Amino acid sequence: MQKFDLAYFMISVDTAEDNKKFAESLESDFPLLSNPTKEVAEAYGVVTAERGFPFRWTFIIGGDGKILKIDKEVNPSMAGQDLVADLRELGVG
Repeated sequence: MQKFDLAYFMISVDTAEDNKKFAESLESDFPLLSNPTKEVAEAYGVVTAERGFPFRWTFIIGGDGKILKIDKEVNPSMAGQDLVADLRELGVG
């Protein structure tokens, strides 16, 4: 298993102010980025013309910027464990 530097964050189409309140309410230890214009969400397909409300998907992106895996069936109560399993499957230690 290879070791990699790992960065993780969430991105939301809510305002920075709303995201700050949300992150504080969860005592989040990682960044929650704000994309109220939905440009990034649209580029990744989580917001579409037919669906203005974003899908809750997890993207694992390699250091080269290539998408290694997309989990389109995220279960919030299992998301952390599922992410660890996906990283192991991809050989990320």
